[in-house]
Amino acid sequence: MPRLSLPARIGRKASGYAGKVRRLARSLSPRLASPRDAWATARLTPAEARVFLSMDPRDREHACRVARHLQRDHPAAPPEVVAAALLHDCGKSIRPYRVAERVLVGLVPNRVARLLPFGALSVRAYHPELGAELLAR
Repeated sequence: MPRLSLPARIGRKASGYAGKVRRLARSLSPRLASPRDAWATARLTPAEARVFLSMDPRDREHACRVARHLQRDHPAAPPEVVAAALLHDCGKSIRPYRVAERVLVGLVPNRVARLLPFGALSVRAYHPELGAELLAR
């Protein structure tokens, strides 16, 4: 891949930060989220769809965005990989996040969160394992 020019790199960074600010603003309330539930559940088994729909709307919106980017970049991705993209954060659904927790937890690196085994930090740190257990049931 060719190296981008400095103005192009700065533009890409600015665009990335603007996207983060928009996502942060939408994360303040579940009512602001717009998950594509029908699109997502059409790509999941009924049991997976139940797990997906139990997730916070903000996490469902994020999951749909991840899965759509996956399909854009890899149109031949197997259905199981698309389902994994949709369910990658389902472990977070075992405990609802308050607004402040949602923002603050995102600022803590995962390595640090694993050292602080309590509350929202614990869920963030161990959500992959928690999600795997949830899906196994």
